[in-house]
Amino acid sequence: MRDPSSKFAGKFSDPSEKTLGVLLLTPAFLLLALIVVYPIGKLIFNSFFDLRLSGGTGAVKFMGFENYAEAWKDKDFWNATKNTVLITLITVPGALVMGLGLAMLANLPFKRKWPVRLSLLLPWALPLSFAGLIFAWFFHTEYGVVNDVIRRLGGGNETMWLLRPNWAFAAICITIIWKTSSFMALILLAGLQMIPKSLYEAAEVDGASQLQQFWQITIPMLMPSIIVALIFRTITALQTFDIPYTMTKGGPGNSTETLAMLIHKTTIEYLDVGYGSTLAVFMFLLSLVVTSVYLRHVGRQA
Repeated sequence: MRDPSSKFAGKFSDPSEKTLGVLLLTPAFLLLALIVVYPIGKLIFNSFFDLRLSGGTGAVKFMGFENYAEAWKDKDFWNATKNTVLITLITVPGALVMGLGLAMLANLPFKRKWPVRLSLLLPWALPLSFAGLIFAWFFHTEYGVVNDVIRRLGGGNETMWLLRPNWAFAAICITIIWKTSSFMALILLAGLQMIPKSLYEAAEVDGASQLQQFWQITIPMLMPSIIVALIFRTITALQTFDIPYTMTKGGPGNSTETLAMLIHKTTIEYLDVGYGSTLAVFMFLLSLVVTSVYLRHVGRQA
């Protein structure tokens, strides 16, 4: 009778294609479970408990869906969600348009292309909090660059950019668009370089104008790169924290507070891990829904 252990050993000493695939993918699955599945599972688990680190008792109370019901009635949650969605709706298209313009500029036949492409890389490489501090100085009421330029152009009274809700929100959006447009430009530049020049040459022979070439060749051929750029930029926009935090701390009042800032305040400042986890679950679901919409669009195009 054949020993079953020898059969098992033979399977791994001379594995089939399927077994080899499983063996090679197992470390990747374990790493993915460690750095993705476990944190998300722990986050969802904590959201069902009253986990306050400030009480001193250390008691953990099961809450069920009470945290979710509280969040649904929380005005701060809806205000932060509204601000997050508005920032996403404003800055993602703005960064796409500006990034497309920068990518087309960098794709022009310069003799030396590296200075132009380096200028695209620098804003993206700049830390988010540093960019927020720079633009907070730009938009400062008394000694900011923006108000100084407005005064020199005869613009009249100083604008209190970061002290009024609407102006502060606009300043944050401008900063985010400046910071993220270079990221969009780098992705779109790679897509532009993949478009065959023969298509433009054939279009010129057929008498197509530059505008017609842009809409009929550039945009359709660039669409996969645009979708990829939109997915990454939208997810990071929904998680916006650094720039609004360094520029306004969510003020004036809570007019520029984002969902990530509310989660930080609830979890780090108020030490309410349970409710903060609930808010983080809502942000995760929002990111998941938006990503699934993009992926469905990509699937239809494919």
